[in-house]
Amino acid sequence: MHQYLKAIGFGNISSKKELNKILTQVENSFTQHNLIGQDEETDFCEYEKEYGAGMGIALCGDMDVNESFERQYYYPYFFGTGITSYADVCIEKRMDKEAYVGICEDVKIGINLIFHLQNTIEYMKEKQMSKKGIKYTSVTLSGLSTGGTILLPVLKDKEQERRQQEEVHNRMLLVSAAKSGDPSAIESLTMDDIDTYSKVSRRLASEDVFSIVDTYIMPHGIECDHYAILGEILELQQIINEETQEQIYVMKLEVNGLNFDICVPVKEVIGEPAVGRRFKGNVWMQGRINF
Repeated sequence: MHQYLKAIGFGNISSKKELNKILTQVENSFTQHNLIGQDEETDFCEYEKEYGAGMGIALCGDMDVNESFERQYYYPYFFGTGITSYADVCIEKRMDKEAYVGICEDVKIGINLIFHLQNTIEYMKEKQMSKKGIKYTSVTLSGLSTGGTILLPVLKDKEQERRQQEEVHNRMLLVSAAKSGDPSAIESLTMDDIDTYSKVSRRLASEDVFSIVDTYIMPHGIECDHYAILGEILELQQIINEETQEQIYVMKLEVNGLNFDICVPVKEVIGEPAVGRRFKGNVWMQGRINF
């Protein structure tokens, strides 16, 4: 059973029988249906059923010439809004199934951000039609979370915010130069990291770590597309899972300069979320490539 079904309001599913009932519902009363030919006898097919605004379950498998559908896998999805990044994205196919992951190289966060690709069939069609390489404009990321904690914001004045934005911009320029092989940029980044470590070590003697660190994103666990995040809440709303009537928070977060939406069950959030406060939790990262 998929761990992140809970994130979209299906935390009450406790048996294979209940799960099969939901998956049959997705197959028979889908919201959207896409397919692409794989060979002369088989199509790869994807059913999507929406259970709330922008969230639902996708069911993927093979369909033969007699329109008989054979399930391969399923996953819960949540569509984000807006544009998260214009950085380069590399797409890789998973070895075990007809699914893809994206690797986004955004200099704002300093790591390669890996996400599960939501618009798989759209990508496969673009790949079939394009002979000179796939052209895309941007990527929209989103996250599914099964729970989290609300933290108060870090108090900063205008001058501190301006200085922080300037430091982030300068670091982005240094990271870009370092990727190109500039030795002075690599040396500057190394010295900055040493200074940061020294400052943080001194402050930790009398301060809590979350009063020093505004936001962060880092890999979590052994799955490549799972992350631990701390982000500032920019927008907040509640939606309802139409099948289970469970309340879901939808938050737009700012995490290390990236903006993306996450969904998390209301009953699994500790604290009262509000714009300006921070959300801390673990997410499964998903994303759509905008062609």
